[in-house]
Amino acid sequence: MKFYKGMDVSTLLEVERLGGKFYDGGVEKDALDILQSYGVNALRLRLWNDPYDEEGRPYGAGTNDLSAVIALAKRAKTHGMDVLLDLHYSDFWADPGKQRVPKAWRGMNADELAEAVFAFTEDTLLALRKAGAYPDLLQVGNELTNGMLWPLGQMPDYDNLARFVSAGIRGVRRVDPSMPIMLHLDNGGNNAMYRDWFDHYIERGEDFQIIGLSYYPFWHGTLEDLQNNMNDLAARYGKELIVAETSMGFTMEDYAAYEKLGDDERKGYATKAELAEKIPFAMSKEGQSDFMRALFEVIDRVPERKCRGFFYWEPAWLPVPGSGWATEEALPYIEEKGPCGNEWANQALFDYDGNALPALEVIRDYRPAR
Repeated sequence: MKFYKGMDVSTLLEVERLGGKFYDGGVEKDALDILQSYGVNALRLRLWNDPYDEEGRPYGAGTNDLSAVIALAKRAKTHGMDVLLDLHYSDFWADPGKQRVPKAWRGMNADELAEAVFAFTEDTLLALRKAGAYPDLLQVGNELTNGMLWPLGQMPDYDNLARFVSAGIRGVRRVDPSMPIMLHLDNGGNNAMYRDWFDHYIERGEDFQIIGLSYYPFWHGTLEDLQNNMNDLAARYGKELIVAETSMGFTMEDYAAYEKLGDDERKGYATKAELAEKIPFAMSKEGQSDFMRALFEVIDRVPERKCRGFFYWEPAWLPVPGSGWATEEALPYIEEKGPCGNEWANQALFDYDGNALPALEVIRDYRPAR
């Protein structure tokens, strides 16, 4: 497997549509041209089943339906980039705090849900192949730490969880027996959690090739914790590893003026001081660069070069008005209050005006250990 310097740019089409522009050295360029020039060789793209309400109004945050994935995947291919397809099996965000059943699958029993997962996976890959947007890697589920398709697939029901995940894997295998498949959890510094999850899954589920980890330094322990976990996973399971999500802030400056939202319209944002206090890096351009160097040192120390790369999460999510975590139409589905703003712009690899940041030079200059 090649080494991936990847980016999750799932909101890019929305940002561009709303007027976001990107610059390198003061020159406006296509975002993917800029990323490619800094050594990026892969894109991660999330797919939501049906990110629209019953009236057809979009949920936002990229509204990552099949057409959006096809458009971005085809652009990736024209740039010679691989594509990691991230199937959420939900109509909107799926993560350890929420794994909502798609609207079309509500009321199904476990057997019916497994069949729906299988069919959706197979149909998606066939559609992408037909469109010339076929992925090179595939995630069955997103941050499956607490299961998927709740409540039937919610932890600690490992039997149903394995049934649903395995259905997705079989859907992939029906189309492509050689596709590398990733299973992805959050909290990359928590070794006990990873061992418990994968021990139980492997007893019950279909085979896979890659363990994906999310590692955010303000939530997921120290880099030493991440190192110890990846070293143990490499030895214990013999799978390839990829840091499927990571990021680091470059400023403590708020960006409310960019989003043009009132205080009552913002749910919060990632520049909060309490997050900054948890990490040994400054929330600055230099601190962001230092974090990436430190992360690469961790990757290089994983035995047998088992860590095959990283995907930086949403490096191009600029704080343009209209692009946030959710629209009002999404709120009944996720059962949360809102609407909310971007909340991520200070974690990007472009500043609020779209200028490429120095951390991209660190990514460009990094040469994985051989």
